[in-house]
Amino acid sequence: MYADRINALPAYLFATIDEAKSKMVEKGVDVIDLGVGDPDKPTPSHIVESMCEAVKDPQNHKYPSYSGLIEFRKAAAKWLKDTRNINVDPATETLTMIGSKEGVAHIPLAFINPGDVALVPDPAYPVYKIGTQFAGGKPHIMPLLEENGFLPDLDSIPQDIIAKSKLMFLNYPNNPTSATATVDFFKEVVDFAEDNNIVIVHDNAYSDIVFDGYKSPSFLEIDGAMDVGIELYSLSKTYNMTGWRLAFAAGNSEIINGLGKVKSNIDSGAFDAIQKAGITALASSQQCVEDMNKTYTSRRDTLLKGLKEMGLEVKPPKATFYVWAPVPEKYKSIEFSKLLLEEAGIVATPGVGFGEYGEGYIRFALTRSVDRISEAVERMGKLEI
Repeated sequence: MYADRINALPAYLFATIDEAKSKMVEKGVDVIDLGVGDPDKPTPSHIVESMCEAVKDPQNHKYPSYSGLIEFRKAAAKWLKDTRNINVDPATETLTMIGSKEGVAHIPLAFINPGDVALVPDPAYPVYKIGTQFAGGKPHIMPLLEENGFLPDLDSIPQDIIAKSKLMFLNYPNNPTSATATVDFFKEVVDFAEDNNIVIVHDNAYSDIVFDGYKSPSFLEIDGAMDVGIELYSLSKTYNMTGWRLAFAAGNSEIINGLGKVKSNIDSGAFDAIQKAGITALASSQQCVEDMNKTYTSRRDTLLKGLKEMGLEVKPPKATFYVWAPVPEKYKSIEFSKLLLEEAGIVATPGVGFGEYGEGYIRFALTRSVDRISEAVERMGKLEI
């Protein structure tokens, strides 16, 4: 009945986890969900109030622009200039998206012909690979190994694969590993892209979720990056706006235009009222972001202390709201996540769900209160592992 592309899909990771969680809840288990990266705190009130006002305006009830309100794109460009000293033309070098997932899924349709290759990290957000496959492309896996700081080894990619490659997906700060990239690594990527005529798509959804004074570099800060790539910025994680579905792309105008051509044939753009709330988020004080980062820091430290007491040593992440922890030696990642759920009522994401090279790890999301994380740690401490 279904098309081959649907039949070839694995079960979507988070839907499978939700199903297992629901079964435990039905049994009366008090489940602590540290699985999906969905912020538990509400969207800041000044953003919500801006949305409420915009919804009342009949001008915002019409079809939105495919490329997004120019006012929102100007706000995005100013935010990039103010926070990262990146200069982009809001008219030609930015594009509004209905969440960054939409951009990730659509961009292969603009640049991948059947049989072309996209360079895809592993472990990684599953949509990089799936979007490539939907476009008829072939994903080539770039392993993210701990010994390499969870950065891909570009020198290890075979020349025959490079010759067929049209796209490369990157994501730093990284989901699921919480790894960060250096300016030197991004310089290497720019040189690689220039030499091989490859489009770089840097998914920067966790750009501002940072700890301990760390500031994540932008790919677009690098000389030459605007010639070879784009960066995707999401308001979902930064401003606790996951349900609002709002993001923007910035970078090379030809690449932006290609993504825009796909969008104009598939969707009708983000709701104008949400974009106006997005303007408020980007243009207002960023104190709400700083406050949330302090909250995540406390949660991170609580979880790391508990994991250490269990014998699981984890380097404190400098960014994202994830902790990527090794599983005990005698377990596979799915086995350990099943143990946590069934014996301790804790949802965590098995690393193999993010790809073959995620085996041996488990991801915890810091999206519950310190009290709940403390309780999770206490429950884990009682397990015989």
